[in-house]
Amino acid sequence: MTTLNLWRRSPRRRTIVSGWVLRLGPFSLRVAPRALGVGLVLALVTAVIGIVTMTTGTLEVAPDDVFRALVGDGEERVVRTVRGRRLPRFLTAALVGGSLGIAGSVFQSLSRNALGSPDIIGFTTGAATGAVIQILLLGGGLLQTAVAAVVGGVVTALAVYALSRRDGVSAGIRLVLVGIGVGAILAAINSFLMVRADIRDAEMVQRWEAGSLIGRGWPHVVSVAVAVVILVPLIMACSRQVTYVEMGDDSAYSLGIPVERYRFAALVFAVALTGVAVAATGPIAFIALAAPQIVRRLSHRGGVVVLPSFMMGALLLSLADLISQRIDFGVPAPVGLVTAVIGGLYLIWLLARRA
Repeated sequence: MTTLNLWRRSPRRRTIVSGWVLRLGPFSLRVAPRALGVGLVLALVTAVIGIVTMTTGTLEVAPDDVFRALVGDGEERVVRTVRGRRLPRFLTAALVGGSLGIAGSVFQSLSRNALGSPDIIGFTTGAATGAVIQILLLGGGLLQTAVAAVVGGVVTALAVYALSRRDGVSAGIRLVLVGIGVGAILAAINSFLMVRADIRDAEMVQRWEAGSLIGRGWPHVVSVAVAVVILVPLIMACSRQVTYVEMGDDSAYSLGIPVERYRFAALVFAVALTGVAVAATGPIAFIALAAPQIVRRLSHRGGVVVLPSFMMGALLLSLADLISQRIDFGVPAPVGLVTAVIGGLYLIWLLARRA
């Protein structure tokens, strides 16, 4: 186990990447003590939110009854409610939020911009376009929609990446601006498809596009969990190189890092993770935008901070879902509406702060 210190000075801050390096044969993993501590605290808070969420609903369940139901003990109605409905809803929220948190961390590192999240630069909209085409034109279930969302997101990412390249290099600010433009075009395409669709199909897609955890069950948990198990290790494998890329292409090249190769690989992995998350719940704003920035302030680290970003995303979406259930809107409120309001306020604050 060794320790590596690397820093970057800027007029505003000094970013330090440090910690332990765990080596297993040809593989190595850097573990920063502070980031690990932040991730564990966030995991604990998320678990508490999950317990509170599973007590919420038309059937009031005491916390001790929740614990008994989780192990299959207690009244049958309570066990069925907790394990069959509320637990998969919470796990879906945690997995989707975590996926968006990691994806946002990757995008912000690649673009070197706090606005570089998939919902801002069009990748979420591209994933939604794939899912909308599948639902309205081709039909199909959860698996087909998930595949279509991933394909839509990846195709959008490839288009944005290609259009933002100049002289063989894809700069961060061009990536953001091109992504915003492509996202606007895709949003118009989505609206056109809904206008042409049957009224019942259009209503279904509109509810899906609002971003909702209502009715989410174990198939949604499994689909997102499989994507997390496959894609997160791939993102972790290239996170160190992406951190160097964030410090500047010239610095990364001087260290012998093939910048465009790692930029492209990280982009594809993060977009695929976003696509699966979007397929499970619909487009959800704010999480990918805010989670990485909050983690950077808590952990005092730049670059892609995988575990804390995952847990912060899980915490934010789980908390937003709890708020949507606790506040009486007169109708079941999609969690995407809650995150959109919070995200809009956060974006205004972020832009005002940087003005």
